[in-house]
Amino acid sequence: MKWENRNVHRDVAYFYIGLIIAFSFSGIILNHRADWYPMDYAYETKDVQLELPSDKNAIDSEKFIKGISEKWELDAEYDSHRIRDNELRVFYKDNIVLDADITTGKGVVEYKRKTPVLGQTMFLHKTTNKFWIWYSDIFGIGMLIIAFTGMFIITKGKNTFKRRGWKLALAGLVFPIIILILFS
Repeated sequence: MKWENRNVHRDVAYFYIGLIIAFSFSGIILNHRADWYPMDYAYETKDVQLELPSDKNAIDSEKFIKGISEKWELDAEYDSHRIRDNELRVFYKDNIVLDADITTGKGVVEYKRKTPVLGQTMFLHKTTNKFWIWYSDIFGIGMLIIAFTGMFIITKGKNTFKRRGWKLALAGLVFPIIILILFS
């Protein structure tokens, strides 16, 4: 096999095609996670009413949270909680979440599951497993190889990188830079 841009480009792309597809799907889904998040979809919900203490600071205690959890017999182990504005969110092991308004006491307990296949691809996108991080870094290098070898596949004619491709590459770089400047 000759060491040419076309051969390297093709073979690295073939090797990573599965990961390219998985990362593309999960990246699109992560971009829209506010609307749909297949890592956690609710398959059962239960409306609940909190009995709020007179001291609102007591709501932010693990003792209070564990007390309401036992009352509802969730059969779930407390993991953590947070309060933002007037919203209490309690996380339990086994993918159970309580969302409640701490001014009215109204809340919903959601029992969640992963969407098959899509939820797993999102795990690949978000995991911090050391082996996977190294593999993803190597994948990143592979994507750079695909990009750079792709720029120089055509070496003659009007569609070369030198004559036309650099303009498209520059346009592709300008858009993310503008977004970073405006929104970061």
